[in-house]
Amino acid sequence: MNLQIGLFLYIVVIFSAIIHEYTHGWMANRLGDPTAKQMGRLTLNPIAHIDVFGTFLLPLFLLLVSAGSVFIGYAKPVPFNPFNLKKIRRDTALIALAGPSANLSIAVILGLLLRFFGGMLAWGGIMNFIPWIIFINVWLCLFNLIPVPPLDGSKILMSALPRAQAIAFGKMFGPLGIFVALLVAYLVLFPLAGFIFKLILGFALL
Repeated sequence: MNLQIGLFLYIVVIFSAIIHEYTHGWMANRLGDPTAKQMGRLTLNPIAHIDVFGTFLLPLFLLLVSAGSVFIGYAKPVPFNPFNLKKIRRDTALIALAGPSANLSIAVILGLLLRFFGGMLAWGGIMNFIPWIIFINVWLCLFNLIPVPPLDGSKILMSALPRAQAIAFGKMFGPLGIFVALLVAYLVLFPLAGFIFKLILGFALL
């Protein structure tokens, strides 16, 4: 992968992550918690979601030192106050699920447009870029559903567990949770994301 493609993928990841975080805030607001709105995070303006380390320093450093072959990036998580929710466990799970659902929706909508109206999207070579956007959003959806703290999948799982087990699970991985998730992602998620990509579009990415 060359540096130019890497930079394009970096932009897609960051904007997809911003939509992901916005949707968390939108769902929380719908369920009675205005925290994200009050903090100016209920917006698609990238400036409101930028995390200096996760959005710029880490991904750009990895892109440069790997010549575009490795990239990891994220937007600043949208906060919510569970005590504003009517049914804390159910609504927390819905808020957590909203982000991955947004990424999957992007993938499915673009995939169906490309699959059935690909000829109309051929102008300017844009059709060459859409498959990557689809794949990245499928991957982000799956990655965030890994049931390891602090990812969304852990919040969904903990909402379904009895309180004592949920607390124990939340402490199980500690600060190593994200590294466990990354290991799972690179061992399992790429082929799984490729399979879902093929289901949506009818052909493999590579």
